[in-house]
Amino acid sequence: MIHLKRAYEQPSKQDGLRILVERLWPRGVSKKNAAIDLWLKDLAPSTDLRRWFGHDPEKWPEFRRRYWLELEAKGDLLTLLKHRTQEGNVTFVFAASDEERNSAVALRDYLQEKV
Repeated sequence: MIHLKRAYEQPSKQDGLRILVERLWPRGVSKKNAAIDLWLKDLAPSTDLRRWFGHDPEKWPEFRRRYWLELEAKGDLLTLLKHRTQEGNVTFVFAASDEERNSAVALRDYLQEKV
């Protein structure tokens, strides 16, 4: 099971493996307080895509489509990640304030539908 949690929320034991799925470290969050077990910045959207999206809700469907295309080139890393999600609780940690339309949501959906 994949859970999602903002980097600004307190870690908990129920989070299980905490994976930061952002290309950039979240502003104002110390590495100690974040309690990140694994940082998979290579699975985050490209810088160009992230900048283009700019968290504009109207661009969400196109962002998700483009991000999924980028993910298709990450096959081995995605397979490894999928196996980790089946070993116990996993929490994708993200920084975006929009909890419904962000790269962690798109990555979770991709793993559930495609891998």
